[in-house]
Amino acid sequence: MRASQLKDANAGQMLLATGVVLLMSLLSMAIFGVKVAGLTLPHEAASDDVIDTTDQVLETIQPLTQARMELWMDGGLEPLEAAELGFETVHDDLLHHGELRGVEIKLTNMAVSELDSNTLQVSAELGVSDGEAMLNYEVAFTLTVQAS
Repeated sequence: MRASQLKDANAGQMLLATGVVLLMSLLSMAIFGVKVAGLTLPHEAASDDVIDTTDQVLETIQPLTQARMELWMDGGLEPLEAAELGFETVHDDLLHHGELRGVEIKLTNMAVSELDSNTLQVSAELGVSDGEAMLNYEVAFTLTVQAS
């Protein structure tokens, strides 16, 4: 009598295990189906944060760097050093600004060079990204050294 009860218990456990495996498979397929279904959703106009942020950075980076350079020059630095320091502080502020907006803003390959005694060339690669999109943009502008 005990052997048939043990056999029935083992059969029940195997049936339970098979049910759990089937349930996990169905759940996995359902999750995959939801993810695939999300790929066909139309573009959401409210998620243009990367483009908007890039436009804002491109509008403000030159005047802000120019103003910072002039402040550092008023403090006694040479124009090239003042421009480099001004550009680095603008980059730091952009990083912080991006963190507040939930968008990553990064400047890489930053370079400042002298074109002539009154003009400096600034160049960098701007990268803006959020959880959904990323945009790279080459940034180049000039700074004017004011005679003191």
